Amino acid sequence: MSEDVAVVILAGGEGTRIGGGKPLRRLAGERLIDHALRTAHGWSNMVAVAVRDPGQMEWVNAPVIADEPNIGGPLAGLVAALRLAAKSGRAFVLTIPADTPFLPLDLLDRLRSEIAEGNCALASSGEQLHPICGLWRTSMLDQVATYLAGERRSLKGFATLIGFREVEWPSEPFDPFFNINTADELARAERRAAN
Repeated sequence: MSEDVAVVILAGGEGTRIGGGKPLRRLAGERLIDHALRTAHGWSNMVAVAVRDPGQMEWVNAPVIADEPNIGGPLAGLVAALRLAAKSGRAFVLTIPADTPFLPLDLLDRLRSEIAEGNCALASSGEQLHPICGLWRTSMLDQVATYLAGERRSLKGFATLIGFREVEWPSEPFDPFFNINTADELARAERRAAN
């Protein structure tokens, strides 16, 4: 259980491809957000959920924080997470998505072992980078204004600016970073959970 890492679940997306309210969709009888919270609480004694609008979230077993206003996409959640961690004296923030229920349990350990003196470590699998699954130095909050002065607004773009290390997981027989965006993917996750 880490005491210098805040884990923040990014749950601010609208989930339009699945009909909205994606973190509240059920998988194996449990909300997706609850799957994410259980995993996050195994890593840190400080866990929060970042949302665009508090109305997006029902009761959860963690503080709910608002995405940084005037920033779009997951970057808004990261900035809110970095602010929370800085205020709490945490050295790192681990961000994870609300819609990825099979995350590897060694995610934090492996990202932490690879970050070394770097500023950020991001997960990848199957030759695909997963920037929402990242360990970020809280001190990188100071670099946000520099990044926002440009035209890009992506997690990958920010990670590129501050410098990141890529940490790869195998994608076979099942990609642990499989995320749910559609009803078909939710059904596939149900089959996976049943096995």
